[in-house]
Amino acid sequence: MDLVALVEKTVMGLGYEFVELERAGRGLLRVFIDKPEGIGVEDCVTVSNQLSRLLNVEEIPYERLEISSPGLDRPLRKTADFERFMGRDVKVRTRLPQAGQRNFTGRLTAVSEETLTLVLETGDWVVPRRDIERAQLVPEL
Repeated sequence: MDLVALVEKTVMGLGYEFVELERAGRGLLRVFIDKPEGIGVEDCVTVSNQLSRLLNVEEIPYERLEISSPGLDRPLRKTADFERFMGRDVKVRTRLPQAGQRNFTGRLTAVSEETLTLVLETGDWVVPRRDIERAQLVPEL
């Protein structure tokens, strides 16, 4: 089993949503988790303790493990992510320019396995999901 699948299965087994895993320099392994009511320090400790044991048993090398919430500008990847945040403003970066630009910000109004629909200042924009490099929430302050 690959590392992402192993971490995702463990995090979900603890009752959290797995958002993302990053490997950074100097052996840092960063895991982002979420739940509808938000993430607190206790949640991070719970996941950290479980993942530390798992990584040691599986002999997966790492120097430091960091567990965190995804933040206000949470990345969106899965269909369930987009469905959960329907009606919110999102920022989308496309792999290649579309209409002369790669960055778009608008209200998420529809999602399918193949496309997203955003309401931009210039009107509705439907983008194939395969063309999206990155999508994230626009923080609501």
